[in-house]
Amino acid sequence: MDLLFSFNGRINRAKYWLGTVCLIVVYVILAVVSGAAMSSDGSMGIVGIIAMIIYVAMIWPSVALGVKRFHDRDKSGWWVLIAFVPVIGGLWYLIECGFLEGTKGPNKFGPDPLAAAATA
Repeated sequence: MDLLFSFNGRINRAKYWLGTVCLIVVYVILAVVSGAAMSSDGSMGIVGIIAMIIYVAMIWPSVALGVKRFHDRDKSGWWVLIAFVPVIGGLWYLIECGFLEGTKGPNKFGPDPLAAAATA
């Protein structure tokens, strides 16, 4: 649970992608369920309202994954805000979090997650 709810520490790319894929699966399931529950007049009903509450609640784990991934890159967690810059920000976020290697060895945010996994 620490993976999705804590802003402390570092995670490697594999854990980042695992968490991101899990969140995407939940988003897709919610979209299908809320779309199927929508009435012909366009109102959401109780299922749609519950889905919206879950969507909002999922912002926290999404941000937590990004913050820990930026920590692995030895950058402040505030860099997650780069995603709000149109076009280039989202691309930057994707490259930084999803594809670039983290800092080797410990940094100010904690021990190297790959070194910790290798010794375990």
